[in-house]
This record gives sequence, C-alpha cells and structure tokens, in this order.
Amino acid sequence: MLIQNYFVILHPDLGHNTRIYTVMDIIKELQKELTEVKNFPVFSSGDTVTVSYKIKEGNKERIQQFQGVVLQRRGSGATETFTVRKMSGNVGVERIFPIASPFLEDVVVNKRGAVRRARIFYFRGLTGKAARIKEKRSFSHA
Repeated sequence: MLIQNYFVILHPDLGHNTRIYTVMDIIKELQKELTEVKNFPVFSSGDTVTVSYKIKEGNKERIQQFQGVVLQRRGSGATETFTVRKMSGNVGVERIFPIASPFLEDVVVNKRGAVRRARIFYFRGLTGKAARIKEKRSFSHA
C-alpha cells in the first residue's frame, strides 16, 4: 500500500511486524540484486594499482593495463567509482573507473601508499621527487 512516497510492506509470515520503505530503499535493494559487483582487493587513495580494462575495437576485444595512483574512491555499492592518475610522458592522465563496470577485468595493488586523506587531489600539483608517496609499512609476523 502506498502512503505518500512510502511503501508499507505487510508480510504474511511475519504477523504484525510491518516495515516502512521509501521508494529509494526499494530502488537500492533492486540495484543490489541486479548489479554484479566483482570482488576486488581492498585499496584506497595513495595506493598504486594496475587496472586491467577490456576495450572493444571494432569486433575485437583486448585488455589494456592502466597503472597509476588512486586519487579517490567515491560512492557506494553499484555506483562506486575510483580515480587513477598516471604520468604519460610529461602529461598527467586520469581515468575514472566504475567498480561495477563489466569491462573491468582485474585490479592489482602494486604498492600501498601512506597518505592521510581520502582524496589526494593535491597530488595533481606535484612533480618530480615531490610526487612520490611514502610506502605503508607492513609488519610481518615472522
């Protein structure tokens, strides 16, 4: 039953327990069910990653590697994206990848970066030695 943009779901097995859903709740639940999100390794801003991306050229398909530093992760669920920046010659190239894209083959974390921010846009203005990111120390249990 619809009550001003809210749906009250009456479930016969639950007895008197009712749940009120907004239209957005229902859309989000449907999105979760319909979109297939692959399990990629955990990575965040500052990490150096290699992204394998499927490219269609005419009737041929090939996989292209894009290696760079993750500037940000944004969104959640099916709409989550991440931005990767690399230097190609003297030109900075950034590419935004949707996590739920069917063209995204694989994400490999090459290096974990030690940064203090979730979005490292200041990295765009750095060149040369200043554009290095410290590697996160990993403590091994040896």
